[in-house]
Amino acid sequence: MNILLTAILTVLGWLAMWYRSRRRMLKLIEKIPGPWALPLLGNVIELNVDHDELFQRLMGMQLFWGRNEGINKAWLGTTPYVFLSKASTVEPILGSSRHLAKSKDYRFLQPWLGTGLLTSSGKVDRRPENNSKSLLNVRSQISVPSFPGKKWHSRRKILTPTFHFKILQDFVDIFSEQTEILVEKMSKEAGKGSFNIFPYITHCALDIICETAMGRRVYAQDDSESVYVKAVYEMGGIVQTRQATLWYHPDWLFRLTSFYKKHQNNLKILHKFSMKVISERRQVIEDRLAEIEYDKEQCVNKKLAFLDLLIEASRGGTLLSDEDIREEVDTFMFEGHDTTSSAMSWTLFLLGCHSEIQEKVVAELEEIFGEGNSERRPSMQDLHAMKYLERCIKEALRLYPSVPLLARQVSVDTKIGKYVVPRGTTAIIAVPMLHRDSKVFPNPECFDPDRFLPENMIGRHPYAYLPFSAGPRNCIGQKYAILEEKAVLSGVLRKYKIEAACRREDIIVSGELVTRAKHGLVVKITARKKI
Repeated sequence: MNILLTAILTVLGWLAMWYRSRRRMLKLIEKIPGPWALPLLGNVIELNVDHDELFQRLMGMQLFWGRNEGINKAWLGTTPYVFLSKASTVEPILGSSRHLAKSKDYRFLQPWLGTGLLTSSGKVDRRPENNSKSLLNVRSQISVPSFPGKKWHSRRKILTPTFHFKILQDFVDIFSEQTEILVEKMSKEAGKGSFNIFPYITHCALDIICETAMGRRVYAQDDSESVYVKAVYEMGGIVQTRQATLWYHPDWLFRLTSFYKKHQNNLKILHKFSMKVISERRQVIEDRLAEIEYDKEQCVNKKLAFLDLLIEASRGGTLLSDEDIREEVDTFMFEGHDTTSSAMSWTLFLLGCHSEIQEKVVAELEEIFGEGNSERRPSMQDLHAMKYLERCIKEALRLYPSVPLLARQVSVDTKIGKYVVPRGTTAIIAVPMLHRDSKVFPNPECFDPDRFLPENMIGRHPYAYLPFSAGPRNCIGQKYAILEEKAVLSGVLRKYKIEAACRREDIIVSGELVTRAKHGLVVKITARKKI
């Protein structure tokens, strides 16, 4: 009897604590502007729409409810979301080391990416740090599963040398080789009317990330119907659908849908391919390391794929298992092709809308390569000299950021503007709206690369422009991305003149995992004279 009474009192006490906590959350969230929500369902009816319409509705909610203060709310079921769209409201979240954990929405990527750099927790472990600075000692902190934040910090340290300047320099040849294939594939479209440029750029980006991440070619540009290529695209779509559909959230319900079978088939294809490549390259590298003592400086001087560095850091699997390595390789495959292909496609389309700006880019390329030198591959020095092209890329990313929404879990009550956002809320940074703040970017819809002249950026809020996120969890590969984009875009523009075949105003933007055009980006191309 006493045991039963104790159990009942314990449950009632827990419910009372939960109710007080929930009531406080509701009270704080209620003060934030936003649409009326149904009990239990929240705003799920308004948000249960196709990907392109969902994006437009989220942006519409921000314009109606959050335009003045840069913050508005919505409910997905019983989970509160706040949408942030001004630099002053974004900074308390991205600029803080307390809110490093990604939103729970990222869990739908975990069957594919595991708990790698993108999806793992960013919580800081309070235990004392190991004072040793060696790369190998870093891994000793990774194998503590009860401290997920330690795993993220340690993986970040291991992966940072992968983006060393000298390693990136080795990738320039890969960028050039795949760009040459791209311009040859595009030649069949020259002078023949309009076409969607997005698939061409996407397949090129996929070939580049495969070779630089895994040291393996998948020939996506030659065989866009390959099983692996299709699996990459289908998985992205399934994850997006599951994130936006409340009744697909519970695993047991998702398993009852037709999406689950497709999900599992694609997962099997993706993981089998990654593990096969890892196994093959581990054997090659370990044979070589049998005679060479691992040295961090040697890593910098060797031509390595991302996979190679991870395998060498794993020391025969005792520090990083093949599964650990697969998580990071799959993460780079996922993050490294869709985002860059989006940036490159939108840049080409915008240059096609503004011929005068496109000709300025071409004039810069003529100055770099000289007249009649159009066949020469760009060097790292050449890529760094493409200042105006880089400004065009940055401006394209302002208007059409590759990742439109950034999500964080609010880990402690946080003051944002005049509101207190309670712990447990999901914070969404609406990047397209942030980039259209007219107080920061006058005439925000205008495509103007000179916004990124050094003198025009003086005094700009550091959280007003976030194409690669910001703070501790910013994009580790942003230098890689800009180099790749300049290499590919310069190669295309040296060969072809681009003309947009539709108006920007007619484009329907679809905010999926990356920013896409619902019906593609349609352009016309004509061959240029040699420059």
